[in-house]
Amino acid sequence: MRPLYWMRWMSVQGAPRLALKAYARRGDPLAQLFGDPATTHDPYPLLESIRARGRLVGGPFARMTVEHDLCRSILRDNAMGVRAAESFDIPRPLRGLTTLAPLPPNPMEPPSMLVIDPPEHTRMRRSVSAAFTPRAIGRLHARVESVTEELLDALPANGSADLVADFAAQVPIAIISEMLGFPHSAKDRFLGWGDAISPLLDIGIPWPSYRSAVAAIAEMDAYADEHLAKLRRSPGEDILSSLITAGELDDNDLKATASLLMGAGFETTVNLIGNAIVQLLDHPDQLAKLREDPELWPNAVEEVLRFDAPVQNTGRVALREVEYEGIRMPKGTTIVLSLAGANRDPKVFAAPDRFDITRDNAKDHLTFSSGIHACLGASLARMEAVHALRALFDRFPDLQLDGLPQRRPLFTLHGYSHMRANLGRRHAEHTTPV
Repeated sequence: MRPLYWMRWMSVQGAPRLALKAYARRGDPLAQLFGDPATTHDPYPLLESIRARGRLVGGPFARMTVEHDLCRSILRDNAMGVRAAESFDIPRPLRGLTTLAPLPPNPMEPPSMLVIDPPEHTRMRRSVSAAFTPRAIGRLHARVESVTEELLDALPANGSADLVADFAAQVPIAIISEMLGFPHSAKDRFLGWGDAISPLLDIGIPWPSYRSAVAAIAEMDAYADEHLAKLRRSPGEDILSSLITAGELDDNDLKATASLLMGAGFETTVNLIGNAIVQLLDHPDQLAKLREDPELWPNAVEEVLRFDAPVQNTGRVALREVEYEGIRMPKGTTIVLSLAGANRDPKVFAAPDRFDITRDNAKDHLTFSSGIHACLGASLARMEAVHALRALFDRFPDLQLDGLPQRRPLFTLHGYSHMRANLGRRHAEHTTPV
């Protein structure tokens, strides 16, 4: 099968990769955003250069906007739909090669909620929405607290740790695993699969990354088959057991939903927690405010979501002819929405490049998207981050990074892969966050 998957990669990733690099060398800002690895570390200067070019900028594969109001309008427009990252404007002969090597159910292809429109999206989202209501998330609070405290207890006082691998990733993976009925022993496998699959959200990824993603999808699919079979024999109180009992989704639907919830359940949160640690240590005056007034923690998390968004981009495709900013665009036109750029729109956020945990409209960010595809687990991510961050800085008040943290080489998901830290003394009496 390897030659067929290589052909698939060439059609949906390899050809765009070559084109992006060529346009990036010519100075095209949209191509630079996706074709220049340097922008993964600090995309914001490039986003401002795109803003200077206009409200809706043309590019080789798609149009793009960094404007808050325009992003929000497009996200809420029923004339705009979603599709997989692999389906940008690829020539038809190349696109046909994708049928030669179909992938098992995964977060980036239908029937995943991420890449389907109503009425299919409505049916799929309705089936799992009950697990993410405010009341349901509230019931998880005590478990988030206990998981966080167990992880902090395991970190060595006056020692060092990787705050991504040893902490930021462990809180959300434990919670979403339990919500889906997966055993605790499987969490490391899911973390590995998530790291391997997440590059598929980008355009033009290299062949080794694509090959690793395909292998991870196959392994995850085989594991999901076994797990669903166990839940059918002995259902629990988890989301997947409820979906199996309801009988509204077939196996492909169930596996696509499970893989999406597992990935979304920790990818955004681990990046959020890691980004927050770096920003707070880089801005000690803001961390001091949090120590003086812990009630600011929820707003601090919103400011991190705005200032250094863990999800940087999304896209929409015109389901029929549309017009924005006086530009008429035919059906099939793709628009890339820079959530990170929208979050630093100076027309919405005063001094947008300033990190300010007391910002009164920080929650107006678009990191969790908007409209019918708004992040289902946004409340859970917020709750996990607030508790984990406050508990970490309470427990280790002298925490400092040990060298520069390592950024993930991704364009859509924005976070750190490694973050070595010297923990310092352990606070003898740590408070329990609200």
